[in-house]
Amino acid sequence: MTQAFASDWDVPVKTRLTGFDLITQPMLNKGMAFSQSERDMFRLHGLLPPHIATIEEQAERRLRVLRAFSTDFERYAFLRDLQDTNETLFYAVLVRHIEELLPLVYTPTVGEGCQHFSEIWRKPRGVFLSYPNKDRIREILADPRFDRVRVIVVSDGERILGLGDQGAGGMGIPIGKLSLYTGCAGIHPELTLPILLDVGTNNRERLTNPLYIGWRHERIVGAEYDAFVEEFVSAVIERWPDVLLQWEDFAGSNASRLLAKYRDRLCTFNDDIQGTAAIAAGTLMAAINVTGVKLTEQRIAVLGAGSAGCGISSLLLRAMVDAGLSEEQARSAFYLVDRNGLLVDGMEGITPAQMPFVQDRHAISDWVVDEAGDIGLLEVVRNAKPTVLIGVSGQAGAFSEDVVRAMAEGVRHPVIFPLSNPTSRSEAVPQHLMEWTDGRALIGTGSPFPPVQWQGRDIPVDQTNNSYIFPGVGLGVLAANARRVTDAMFMVAGKVVASMSPTATDRNARLLPPVDQLRAVSLAVARAVAVQAQADGVAEACDQATLDRRLQELVWEPTYRPYELVK
Repeated sequence: MTQAFASDWDVPVKTRLTGFDLITQPMLNKGMAFSQSERDMFRLHGLLPPHIATIEEQAERRLRVLRAFSTDFERYAFLRDLQDTNETLFYAVLVRHIEELLPLVYTPTVGEGCQHFSEIWRKPRGVFLSYPNKDRIREILADPRFDRVRVIVVSDGERILGLGDQGAGGMGIPIGKLSLYTGCAGIHPELTLPILLDVGTNNRERLTNPLYIGWRHERIVGAEYDAFVEEFVSAVIERWPDVLLQWEDFAGSNASRLLAKYRDRLCTFNDDIQGTAAIAAGTLMAAINVTGVKLTEQRIAVLGAGSAGCGISSLLLRAMVDAGLSEEQARSAFYLVDRNGLLVDGMEGITPAQMPFVQDRHAISDWVVDEAGDIGLLEVVRNAKPTVLIGVSGQAGAFSEDVVRAMAEGVRHPVIFPLSNPTSRSEAVPQHLMEWTDGRALIGTGSPFPPVQWQGRDIPVDQTNNSYIFPGVGLGVLAANARRVTDAMFMVAGKVVASMSPTATDRNARLLPPVDQLRAVSLAVARAVAVQAQADGVAEACDQATLDRRLQELVWEPTYRPYELVK
């Protein structure tokens, strides 16, 4: 069976499958929406109730069931089952109710989905490449079902959100991410493939759980791990030379290293590093519409100096240099705080990614600190008086009242982004941030939060989430036929999101476009990314009309098509 896209939605799907074999295929199943003639042709009478439904009726029926559950995890499991039963209906519900369903399909609920993935696993989706099958990777990926794949999201499950090692349960992340590629950017599900590199787990709960579905072995590391990843990447390049590969939720010790190793060998990026950086930069640029503090005048404190924190800092540094600062001036504006305190020169264990953001000890020699040695976040805030505070530490409550109040004393409108996921790992609760800053904070969070109550008003909390970035980046890469992904493509993605901020016309408005506009945001990001790919020399040049046609052809709307029986 071959699916079609925007240019041929009305062209019938041709298939040899009939009866039960047909309706058990998620991408083919229409449920009760099969027409009378299709029921005759494909021998579906008796397998389906007699009522012939529209997709709108089906969506309403599913929503009623969804909303009746008592917990979000139950809703997550229900949606996963719907995706594995009737994929078109799943996306019809997701696209039309994206604001309601985004927190269920992805963060924060996907975190719980990963923790309990073994308990709710029912039907195959994606590919598990386990270490014992390291010599079968090419054979597994050769399946004809994967012939049309153009986007892969891969994880090894070691650093799932802020929850740590979930082993094979980490497959929930690639599945969820690719659902957003389709739901937000319209990339057809047949073009996507979630992959989990099952190299074991060090999570004792998983290893001792009799229901755990993964390889029961401690994680392989070092040369064995690298050889396994190399075998995987080589097989991917051989199977799909033009694929877009997204690395997702790898531990910090591997994330930056793997990106650097492979970014010039295939079209690839790491969303935790580059996507997080782009949305943080875009949201900060939107906040400037309110604060009036130029990008070149920002002082940025980052709690968490791993791959995400360094990725955010690197992109913002480049933006500040582009805005007119020298690189030395821009570097001095960053204060990265890790588990051992502020990064300063001479500190042991500084990684290459952290090196550009190490503070000169002489520059901070006049700081007032409680005691010599490690300089904590509170001391950084009191002395550096940052205009921006970003959290990617995974430490719930790390933005304490003392820290936030100290920040509010230093600037009129403190910009505070507790970005760690899921909600349980957020560095601060938005309601507290608003109270501790007397209503002056500009807030962006990694996971969704309810509106903040302030002086009789409900103030929506902007979800500074990568879903504003990566679906559009993926669509732009596909439309441009880009050979590589550049940092400039993420920079322009962040700028596009900032340009669509409601604060551009109303300083009292929210920082980011509403979530229900994610499809429009993704399309705008895709156009800009495709143009930037051409400017960067990683895609062949084409005119705007050609690019717009390619985008239109790629964007799939989840509607049912007529079927024809192939005899």
